[in-house]
Amino acid sequence: MFEFIGTFFHVALYQPMLNILILLYLFAKDFGLAVILLTILIKILTHPINKKAIESQKKMLEIQPKIKELQEKYKDDQQRMAIEVMSLYKLHKFNPFAGIGMLFIQLPIIWALFQVFLVGFDLEKIKASFYPFVSVASSINPNFFAIADLSHPSIPLTILTALVQYYQIKTNAPAPKKELTPEGKGKEPEIQDIMQKQMTFLVPIITFVVLFNLPSAVALYWMVSSLLSVIEQKMIYKK
Repeated sequence: MFEFIGTFFHVALYQPMLNILILLYLFAKDFGLAVILLTILIKILTHPINKKAIESQKKMLEIQPKIKELQEKYKDDQQRMAIEVMSLYKLHKFNPFAGIGMLFIQLPIIWALFQVFLVGFDLEKIKASFYPFVSVASSINPNFFAIADLSHPSIPLTILTALVQYYQIKTNAPAPKKELTPEGKGKEPEIQDIMQKQMTFLVPIITFVVLFNLPSAVALYWMVSSLLSVIEQKMIYKK
């Protein structure tokens, strides 16, 4: 079973992405530019999946005030509250698990990309995975316009990627609403708002730690993908 999954992963994801990356490198004559072009291509191919996830997130933000009303109204009856919330989901045709499902669909793609970047500079390791029409006579030059060697970690590129990740989360996060008590005083922030604020800083830190020792090609992909995600979300929200 595991052997079949491994073979399927290699043939259906890793091998096509590797060959496309090498073909883009041969066309662009720059490995960093090839990574950017591959990232754009992946974004185009996964747009239908991303679109559903973003629309689900938007719908969740729209019905969130109604959910809070139900939580306040039935705070002493958890069973009734659960039934009312599910009815609200059904009324608005909202699936709370849609975003998670889309994420799990994309995880194998992301893992395959990481594998491509991790071994994409060693011709001896990857030649066996080349298609017959793909050929690299000499070694791969991993430089990105002489700015960075993408086969090694790059602290500046990693920091920039973490900052872009922060910008993406900040863009996605709903603006906190100031609610007042009957006495006119500001209410204490809810746990959800506190967690959202913590994640805004925690995720970029985790991004930096994860990318710190990886080839900077991974950081370049991550950064470009995050920027494209911001643009994609703004376009879908505008529609």
